[in-house]
Amino acid sequence: MERNTLKKMAGMALLCAGLLCGEVNPVHAGADNFQTPENSSPQQLVEGMSGKMVRGVTNVATGWLEFPMQIYLTIKNEGVTKGLTVGPLKGLGMTLVRTVTGAAETTTFFLAYPGFYDPYFEPEFAWEEE
Repeated sequence: MERNTLKKMAGMALLCAGLLCGEVNPVHAGADNFQTPENSSPQQLVEGMSGKMVRGVTNVATGWLEFPMQIYLTIKNEGVTKGLTVGPLKGLGMTLVRTVTGAAETTTFFLAYPGFYDPYFEPEFAWEEE
């Protein structure tokens, strides 16, 4: 065999060994950190579902708070002029996004998506700052 062929075979063997070692350890190390419906207790499932339902209903009911909140945040971060011109546009857009997302969470509260009943975006509620 040629020397290049031996080098290629040794490199492939090292690559395969590295991939095998890399695949085995992270799976076992992170298995306890990722929560799924299959490895959760019934109490955790009900808690996740109810939290998603409450968040969805709350965001449908209070989505309109995004309008003044975006004006306030734009004034605070970018000045009065931008806050009074761009802020209402941001507020209108975020009101629609928050309300529609709340409706989606309300209707899909039983699905463990995204993550394990995580919110679709942050902050979870209109009155919270990022």
